[in-house]
Amino acid sequence: MYQSPIVIERALTQNGELQLQKRGKDFEIIFNGTFLMATYNGESEKLLVQWAVERADSPKTILIAGLGVGFSLAEAQKYKTIDKITVVEIEQKIIEWNKRYLSTFSEGALIQPKVDVVHGDFIEWVNTVHQKYDVICLDIDNGPDWVVLENNNELYSSRGICNLLKIMSKGGAVSFWSASKSRSFEALLRKYFNGVCVKEVAHQSGKPDYIYLAFSPK
Repeated sequence: MYQSPIVIERALTQNGELQLQKRGKDFEIIFNGTFLMATYNGESEKLLVQWAVERADSPKTILIAGLGVGFSLAEAQKYKTIDKITVVEIEQKIIEWNKRYLSTFSEGALIQPKVDVVHGDFIEWVNTVHQKYDVICLDIDNGPDWVVLENNNELYSSRGICNLLKIMSKGGAVSFWSASKSRSFEALLRKYFNGVCVKEVAHQSGKPDYIYLAFSPK
């Protein structure tokens, strides 16, 4: 039976309006009236991390761009060989909601000592970092062909990929979450990486999610 959502909190940010609502046992986050994310099924968010970790050589550090509802972070902390996990999230409210309402979905990872949550715009933040990361996972917006914020197009551009390469360790891997398949983005990745995989993840909605995995830079 269809259940109407219960609005828990609305917040006006510099990027627009965020809304946290609950539908049954699940939470949903709405941005400027558009569905952004939910806790229904975190399979693709977990595989975003899993597949990148498996492809990287001796991974010890993970960078996650986009906290979401915490599924990717929960997956990252399962690896005992990982020494440091850095998460960059543009919206302070998303961080607050993860701590207050969504901690179950990240399995309490936000309070773990090896986890560092940074409030900031990843596009700006990436230009200030000098550390190298073995695994980089991007779960920002809806993917290369369907962005909610226009500025996020840079993440899927030549400039964005070059910025990631600057902070990626030799032998590292990078993954991108997408709600749709993008042949143009796959072609762009192949210009910079010898290894590129596009993996389809089934979703209960009937429309699959996609993971773009890139490794072995040229």
